[in-house]
Amino acid sequence: MIYQFTLQHRHEFPIELMCRTLGVGVSGYFAWWRRPENRYVQADVTLTMSIHKIHQQSRGTYGAPRVQAVLADEGLQVSRARITRLMKAAGLRVRCKRKFRSTTNSKHRHPVAENLLNREFTADRPNQKWVTDITYLPTQEGWMYLTVVMDLFSRKIVGWAMRKTLHTELVVAALTMAQRTRRPGQGILHHSDQGVQYASSEYRQALERLEALQS
Repeated sequence: MIYQFTLQHRHEFPIELMCRTLGVGVSGYFAWWRRPENRYVQADVTLTMSIHKIHQQSRGTYGAPRVQAVLADEGLQVSRARITRLMKAAGLRVRCKRKFRSTTNSKHRHPVAENLLNREFTADRPNQKWVTDITYLPTQEGWMYLTVVMDLFSRKIVGWAMRKTLHTELVVAALTMAQRTRRPGQGILHHSDQGVQYASSEYRQALERLEALQS
């Protein structure tokens, strides 16, 4: 195992230094390295380095099948079982893609406002047009939902809120922050998607208090 470790890290540290640190002789290492049966170990070490590079370039998303395909493109025919064995020995795990979580539920009975913005994502002055949306973020405490309110004139976030649940209170909290931060005048155009949170009576009442036009 010590000789295998030395072989694997020979491009990072001098062999003499590793042998001295690990308490083995340099001559013993080279005697082991010259043995015919260790050619397979050497080949595995070299192949593991190639697999590790491919795995890193894929940001950890490639498993044995896709690693095998990349190696084949590079002219190396390697069995999938061998790649799986080497990846397991090297601790290379496949990072699973995050599952999609919908933040928009447009199947509801609330009234839907007319699209007054009509894809005109520019503004002539501050507090003329606000847009808002919801996204989700993975955290150590689990999934968190984030909603922001943006002023289209400056492209700055003027209000935001984060919660563990996707309730109307989330979007109302962000709108309240934007109102307190900017104190806009009457007639601001406020655009969102047709999700149930934005179409709810609670949110529409908040926009009425703001004297905003809902889009």
